[in-house]
Amino acid sequence: MKLTRHKTQHGPRWAADDRWLADTFDLRSLLETRLADMAVFIDRRITNEPAQGPLLAPIEDTQEVWASGVTYQRSREARQAESNIGSVYDRVYAAQRPELFFKAIGWRVMGHGQPVRIRPDSAWNVPEPELTLVINKHGEIAGYTAGNDMSSRSIEGENPLYLPQAKVYNASCSLGPTIHILDAVRLDDLPIELSIERVGQPVFHGSTNTANMNRKLEELVAYLYRELSFPSGAFLLTGTGIVPPEKFTLAHGDNVIVTVGDLRLENEIGA
Repeated sequence: MKLTRHKTQHGPRWAADDRWLADTFDLRSLLETRLADMAVFIDRRITNEPAQGPLLAPIEDTQEVWASGVTYQRSREARQAESNIGSVYDRVYAAQRPELFFKAIGWRVMGHGQPVRIRPDSAWNVPEPELTLVINKHGEIAGYTAGNDMSSRSIEGENPLYLPQAKVYNASCSLGPTIHILDAVRLDDLPIELSIERVGQPVFHGSTNTANMNRKLEELVAYLYRELSFPSGAFLLTGTGIVPPEKFTLAHGDNVIVTVGDLRLENEIGA
């Protein structure tokens, strides 16, 4: 089942498999529900009315987006290349405790077709395509979506302590276009692709698979929920295995396409 969030003249509204859900439906209530009861929760609120309207990011103001770092070999190599302190990333890659950091609150997240940004004070900027887990209040993986974790590599490369500035800024995160609910069985073998177009021409393409991750998804979730509660549920970007070459940086007007399984998230680099 796929959940989408749409812009309407009466405000945002959710749909399931292209049919409107009751206008009282909200993601927080769904993510307060146990995984085993979610299908019934949705079925009781679905209508026969076709959904329409522009897509919004499939997240509400009450959810947080967190992120995982150095979960793929390629990510470790890229972080070493941008920094003079490579051993830090070696140790994180092999350590029992994963790297986890706050990325965005729901109202800062951009949806499919909406612009994302690069920081004007960063000279080296890249997108990071990532499987993004949708997790309920109880720490159960309820589904997934596609995510773009925009990254200012020149800022983080100056000093690892600058990671929040390299990762957290306006329009630095996009999610969408939909949430796959109750479809978590294939998450350990999902293809991920990144394509970047400039003036209509391809300038980068890369691919990986979640099977290449160094960490189990359940392990990442367990550490995130170890000392944090998420009464409205949470989203977790699970790290990137695709990084453009060192000479590449994004430019205004570039089109970034993130594909996770059959989900395609597309965003232009705005001003």
